[in-house]
Amino acid sequence: MEDIIVIVCIFIGLPWMLFHYVTKWKTTPSLTQGDEAMLEELYNLAKRLDDRMDTVERLVASENTDFQKPRLIADQEADNAKLAELDRMMKERTR
Repeated sequence: MEDIIVIVCIFIGLPWMLFHYVTKWKTTPSLTQGDEAMLEELYNLAKRLDDRMDTVERLVASENTDFQKPRLIADQEADNAKLAELDRMMKERTR
């Protein structure tokens, strides 16, 4: 009797469990085209806001000599490396 239970578990139970979780894995929600469009829009908005902040900081620095420089220096290559990588990936994706 125990042998039959072991055989049933191996040949029926394990494949059923495997197929069950494979099906669950394939039906999990992933990024839709709407989500990708929203992320691209947010990325472009963040880029525009960054440009605006650079402009505001330059204007304040030109009018006020006591203005403390921001922690990150605008257009410094070390600070913009990740942004450049994102730009490259976005261009590759839209091709």
